[in-house]
Amino acid sequence: MLVLDNEALGALAGADSPRKRQVRRALEAAARAGRDVGTPTLVLAESYRGTARTQAIDSLLARARPAIVTRDTDRTVARSVGTILHTAQAGSADIVAAHVVALAVEAGGGLVLTSDAADLERLAAPYPGVVIERLA
Repeated sequence: MLVLDNEALGALAGADSPRKRQVRRALEAAARAGRDVGTPTLVLAESYRGTARTQAIDSLLARARPAIVTRDTDRTVARSVGTILHTAQAGSADIVAAHVVALAVEAGGGLVLTSDAADLERLAAPYPGVVIERLA
């Protein structure tokens, strides 16, 4: 699974840039490999900032190919997020990042695109199938 965090989603919804091209390449690779692309709905809450950005994100989600699936926080995800935070001895400040890692863990592993690689690497350290890639 390819998991997009706030920065990756924002880059994809924004103007052309090296980050946007990097995310597009990852989407194309996921499509070729038949892998899902997703983001936790909590990332959407972090991304929705102002009318223009919210519209850009919603437009992206409506037209993205491959489709970007969103994963709500249910009790299963909540347990996984709690375990990730506990294992990393992290606090609630890392709740969104832990949701990103949890989505990859739930999928059995995956690639996470982010500009916040240090925090995500710390949270994902116990999960060898989760690979963190820093956005340019």
